Amino acid sequence: MSPVLALLIAAALLVAAVIAGIVIRLVDGRRRGGGHLRFDATDASGELGEKATLVQFSTEMCARCPQVRRMLGAIASADDGLAHIEVDLTHRPDLSSRYRVLQTPTTFLVDRAGVVRARFNGVPHRHALAEALAAV
Repeated sequence: MSPVLALLIAAALLVAAVIAGIVIRLVDGRRRGGGHLRFDATDASGELGEKATLVQFSTEMCARCPQVRRMLGAIASADDGLAHIEVDLTHRPDLSSRYRVLQTPTTFLVDRAGVVRARFNGVPHRHALAEALAAV
């Protein structure tokens, strides 16, 4: 292989990696629709809130999960009808396929009937979370 061809391939891989990183960064933490998912409270150790529930899916090795736990806990404690439940997928890997969780942290905003109203992959943006809560 010629050195020029090798440099072109390396440059193309570098550009592709930078573009993929930018796209992932832009999508991370944004609000998405819940689809047709319904969260079953028996899958977690907790009860659904009167108004809504923030369900956080995490793992033991997740570096960003403690930050999200503190943020969601503070938001839930400031609102009487809001609850926060954390589901550890390390001990319940079956739930990752049931709820289509591909990364941790993933947060669901669930209404009092268990219907997933919004989902956030990664660390949720506070303004997007506030908008989703206002819509419930």
